[in-house]
Amino acid sequence: MDLPQASELPYRLGVGIFLINAAGKVLVARRIDEDADAWQMPQGGIDKGESPAAAALRELEEEIGSGNARIIGESSGWMNYDLPDHLIGKVWKGRYRGQKQKWFALRFLGSDDEIDPTRVAHPEFDDWKWVDVTELSQNVVAFKREIYEAIVKEFMPLLDAPA
Repeated sequence: MDLPQASELPYRLGVGIFLINAAGKVLVARRIDEDADAWQMPQGGIDKGESPAAAALRELEEEIGSGNARIIGESSGWMNYDLPDHLIGKVWKGRYRGQKQKWFALRFLGSDDEIDPTRVAHPEFDDWKWVDVTELSQNVVAFKREIYEAIVKEFMPLLDAPA
């Protein structure tokens, strides 16, 4: 049986979360399922009938264990990334070529002790940290780097936005 070509597959609709703390740092978490030391911002799919904003708030809580945040910005458009060839057919049961994401900037309103991505129902991360925005794209997997650079440019003015 021939597998479909990546270009024939649709994008999975999802959201990305640019979570900012009071010091203007952004949260990244280390993926459990990567061989390398891969860090990323929280992200996830949009459920049927769910708005992108609601998905962002739900995914935040599901991935880091706290939803104590409020939305302060939304990306001007949707951004796509394609999976590398070795992941096509393995991720998302082989149904998608990558993701089409709407990104949200959120201000974290809680304290660091509320965050624990290892104590959620389905952990995707084994560690987390706050980083300077200039460090965001350094440890992310290469196929997401372009999106991260675009999001940093778009959300940079929100780093000092009041809570």
